[in-house]
Amino acid sequence: MLGETPPFVFALIAAILFAFGIQIQNIGLSQVDSRTGTAISIAASAAFYWMLAPFLLNGEHWQHSAVFIFVLVGLFRPSVSANLAVAGMRYLGPTLSMTLSSTSPLFGVAFGVLWLHESLTLPVVAGTFGIIFAVLILSKRSRNAVESWPVWALGLPIGAAAVRSLSHVLSKIGMVDIPDPYFVGLVCFSVSALVTIATNRIGNTSRPISWRQRGPYWFALSGLFMATAILCLNTALLNGDIITVIPIVASAPIFTMLFSILIFRREHLTRRVVVAVLIVVLSVILIALNQ
Repeated sequence: MLGETPPFVFALIAAILFAFGIQIQNIGLSQVDSRTGTAISIAASAAFYWMLAPFLLNGEHWQHSAVFIFVLVGLFRPSVSANLAVAGMRYLGPTLSMTLSSTSPLFGVAFGVLWLHESLTLPVVAGTFGIIFAVLILSKRSRNAVESWPVWALGLPIGAAAVRSLSHVLSKIGMVDIPDPYFVGLVCFSVSALVTIATNRIGNTSRPISWRQRGPYWFALSGLFMATAILCLNTALLNGDIITVIPIVASAPIFTMLFSILIFRREHLTRRVVVAVLIVVLSVILIALNQ
């Protein structure tokens, strides 16, 4: 049944889960610093995958050399990309941060065409640039607006997008030999959790975790959403092309905004946001139809 599901469906589910996970992280940021929160989230994701190991883990995969590709991915994702994303959310807010992360299609198309030799079509080009244009609309501020975040902070979610796109390409390459979306997530999250925790302790860059507050638990909950999102994303990558899967996952800002308005009540609709979101929606549809 799952094998018959189109890749774009898994990509869309992943986008929804990523968006909700980001909103949950944003709640936790009121009590936990971004580095500590990221470490908790990644560790929770790794724990979730190991809890599923008795049911999903194929021990024979450990004997394949492709494991080292997933280890490599785990060294910088989600440890590096998540830290950049959470830091960007602290400065820019969840919707703008997630929307700037939509630049991932630009990196995804470049990696897919140049590295994986995927076919670049007009709908993919048009959809990709549509998403980038929407990002520029949301990034532009009024001359009379009060500066509420530094300009350099725009580079945080964009950097996270570049790291994520590279990890997607490497994961897809590794799944040629080990076609197991669960195993990819298990290795990547396990390595990333070790790297993140070790970095925080050695560098002494995070505050002591106070489990009496709700903040750490919000980040742990977000880890479950992120882990499930990655599982869906890896499934989409296994059966689909980079240049079509990544742009659809980049539609997450649409759901981030909807969650902010309808559930979390922390943002309001503006004409500029509506226009940008409509452009993203049309661009994602254009790319999806290309499949």
